[in-house]
Amino acid sequence: MKSISPMEVENLLKEGKNPSIIDVREVGEVAEGKIPGAVNIPLGLIEFRMNELDKSKEYIMVCRSGGRSGQASHFLASQGYNVINMDGGMLSWEGETE
Repeated sequence: MKSISPMEVENLLKEGKNPSIIDVREVGEVAEGKIPGAVNIPLGLIEFRMNELDKSKEYIMVCRSGGRSGQASHFLASQGYNVINMDGGMLSWEGETE
C-alpha cells in the first residue's frame, strides 16, 4: 500500500496541487476539523459510495490515526482505485483544518 506523510499532503495543498482527499472518519469526528477540501465518506459507507469516485484519479485517504484509512485504501485498491494512505492520520496533521 502506498503511503504519504501529513507534511507531504500539507505541501501539496500549499503548492496549490488540490489533491483529492477522502476522510473516512465518522461525521462527528469530521465536525471537529478536517483537512481543507477533504470529502467525508465514513469507512462503513465506502463500499456503497465508491461509485462516486473516479478510477482515473488519485485519492489520499485520511482518518484519525491511519488505521481506518488503511482499511479503506486496501479495499479501494482491490477494486481498482488509485489510493494513498496518509500515515498517522489527523493525529499527525499539523496543517490548517476547516
